[in-house]
Amino acid sequence: MNIFDGLNDRQIEAVKATEGPVLILAGAGSGKTRTLTHRIAYLLSQGVRPENILAVTFTNKAAEEMRNRIGKLLMANGQSPESYKLSAISHQLFIGTFHSFGVKILRQEIDKLGRGRNFVIYDEDDAFNLAKDIAAELNFPKDKFKPATILNIISKAKSELQNPEEFLAEAGDYYRKKILDFYRVYEKRLKAANALDFDDLITLPVALFEKYPEALSKFQNQYRYILVDEYQDTNHAQYALINLLAKKNKNLFAIGDPDQAIYGWRQADFRNILNFERDYPGALVVKLEQNYRSTQNILDAAHEIIGKNIERKEKTLWTENPAGALIEVFENANEREEASFIISKIIGLAKNGGIDLDKMVVMYRTNAQSRVLEEACLYANLPYRVVGGIKFFQRREIKDILAFLRLIQNPADEMSLKRIAGVLGKRGLAAFEPKFEAIKTEAKTFSLTSLIKNVVRKTGYYDYLAAKFSGISEDGEPESESRVKNIRELIGLSEKYSGAEPETALSEFLADAALMQEDRRNESGKKLNLMTLHSAKGLEFDAVFIAGAEEGLMPHSRSAYSGDELEEERRLCYVGLTRAKKHLFVSFAKYRTLWGERNETMPSRFIMEIPQRLVKFTSLADGYPPPFKDIDVSEL
Repeated sequence: MNIFDGLNDRQIEAVKATEGPVLILAGAGSGKTRTLTHRIAYLLSQGVRPENILAVTFTNKAAEEMRNRIGKLLMANGQSPESYKLSAISHQLFIGTFHSFGVKILRQEIDKLGRGRNFVIYDEDDAFNLAKDIAAELNFPKDKFKPATILNIISKAKSELQNPEEFLAEAGDYYRKKILDFYRVYEKRLKAANALDFDDLITLPVALFEKYPEALSKFQNQYRYILVDEYQDTNHAQYALINLLAKKNKNLFAIGDPDQAIYGWRQADFRNILNFERDYPGALVVKLEQNYRSTQNILDAAHEIIGKNIERKEKTLWTENPAGALIEVFENANEREEASFIISKIIGLAKNGGIDLDKMVVMYRTNAQSRVLEEACLYANLPYRVVGGIKFFQRREIKDILAFLRLIQNPADEMSLKRIAGVLGKRGLAAFEPKFEAIKTEAKTFSLTSLIKNVVRKTGYYDYLAAKFSGISEDGEPESESRVKNIRELIGLSEKYSGAEPETALSEFLADAALMQEDRRNESGKKLNLMTLHSAKGLEFDAVFIAGAEEGLMPHSRSAYSGDELEEERRLCYVGLTRAKKHLFVSFAKYRTLWGERNETMPSRFIMEIPQRLVKFTSLADGYPPPFKDIDVSEL
């Protein structure tokens, strides 16, 4: 197999441009991951050593997919037919998230910043619990200074590489003083526990590199080829980290799409991709405009909407696929009739159109919209899944076991000790101390799997679950047994680390557990997907239904007075439309009850921006005339 097999001319150009800065503007469905992985395989085929390549992305799922694709490419290309060689390459080649890369840097160099290398990582729950303790300790009024709000301020400041005093420069003196008092205690408590929050995993490597040039030089010399996926989603701290590393060799390959930048609320700054050519004069820019996913009608409709944005890089997607069906737009009387009609269309497509339920999706702007859709599914006896439930590593029983393991690794971890105390109680904690000392000794020689089993057994955790949870789970079995099964899954997962030394295995396992954010979905059976538009990024479906295409929902009411937020709402709509491969349905209601209020609505301006030639409009209510005419949307 030739590495260039299956690539178009623009993709081949991107893959071959190995030296110097390269910006790839990859439109929706244009083969972004394929281009990225083929480029890595090409670098390896040209003699670049695996340990000199750094590829960063935003989710563990995306990183795993990239690793799998590269492995298959190398096997097919005859680079490493033996599995042990392929495994060696995979081990030396860093493909992971920004945060996992930050962990890698800090495990080697954090002592320069006065921290221990055995640090633990506090997830959102840990940080929140710590924040509650601090707020109580400082006697903060609960109605004015909520821990979640303060943590959000701190996170934003860290993402911008500012200290809170700079970030709060325009805030009132009283408010600024309170937040700064909190921040000082928060950082002091983190240091005392030798713990880092998620933002520290990026900001501390930046601080390290700026303060210690020799540490920066070490990583610059190692990672001579840097590839960044979804570059439009980087925040300022991530941007700074990558540019420090790329400053010496300038072999930075940034790939992404400013038209799909939808995470401004996470402090992502899509201007990083728009300003790439300013940062790297003379950079090669390649546009991937051939779409392999959608029909031309869907692409034309999406382009008419996104083309109204000002802050973007122009590109026009095209496809060799057929023109396809028109985009169907429906007006309904209210949200219940909308949900009922959508489900009836889905049933029709499943029965008569030959489209499986799991190949269809209903998207909406806010989580609150899912309730009526779920009711319609239940009424129709239609199996469905709400994408985005409680993540595996955030389940209560999993976090409990991880707390025991983290305390073994780092006895100074106060948040884990507090969680364990909540499980065992004061008396139980005192009685457990001798057993805990024995477990800590065993951790030096036991395999990770044996260690976890030992923790579960000596804590009597299964008995605790049986006593604590007496209800029935959503799977129809006792809730305690369902939670026991989750722990057994955790034990099974631990076997992945069986080849490492016990202390190393524990450290890597806990770091991976803290970084893991992907959903664990019930994949058994075919079910209709329900999800927010934000959850749809990177996915594709044969048929897409977008519900609630109304002013105040899509675009969201928060964007009414902000040009930047309105443009992000338009990008969000664009992402939703371009998930569709064959069929696209958009619906709105004349009246909608949401958050306890019933209001008359107006169709979204985004619907009105689709040319009439691309639309089949149906009104199921005695309401508006077809909205596809010359309308000044600025009046909405």
